Amino acid sequence: MKTKIKELPYLLFLLVMPVLGLIYKILNNNPREAVILSTNVDDKIPFLPVFILPYIIWYAFILGYLIYFWYKDTRVYLKTLTMIVIGELVCFIIYFFFQTTVPRPNLVGNGILIDLVGMIYSHDQPYNAFPSIHVLTTFAIILGNINIRNKHIFHSVFVPVMGSLIIISTLFVKQHYILDMFASMFLTSFIYGIVFELYEFNVTEKSKTVYVKD
Repeated sequence: MKTKIKELPYLLFLLVMPVLGLIYKILNNNPREAVILSTNVDDKIPFLPVFILPYIIWYAFILGYLIYFWYKDTRVYLKTLTMIVIGELVCFIIYFFFQTTVPRPNLVGNGILIDLVGMIYSHDQPYNAFPSIHVLTTFAIILGNINIRNKHIFHSVFVPVMGSLIIISTLFVKQHYILDMFASMFLTSFIYGIVFELYEFNVTEKSKTVYVKD
């Protein structure tokens, strides 16, 4: 526990998340014609309001597990956060040059689920879809969790199960298309191979500084 207290400053790196969120918001508009990447499969996927629950859980899922990674293994935390930052920056570049959109269904009826969907729709414009940051960050947590040793079986099961629900929720609440999902998973896997396999983050015992070596 004494060591983790010394590593508390690394949690400050999480401040990059609201910065990324601000960039996302700036780019989440349609100053030019946006492309629709719908496929025949997307047309067959029904709108299921119940999936707004895992979609919203995503917010706590990402932050909660980044903190958990820090507690269990600072190196995995740093690598996973690096994956997310690099992935989102790549997404932002794509959004700037290739904006896509996902037409949303008309919300019929009332109830808490419909209200939650309406809340998400009102706070998130239907752009910045390809690749999906929701999927990218969730898949990054799933991959990062694989590298956490001596974790409770709960986390071994919960992360892939909840992560999968969050990923498919983007399709059932009509926030993304299948191409958005697969593009995000491919991008995350590519970055994972670089960050986790080619580079090593070292937290030194004395100064607790971080450096990257080939």
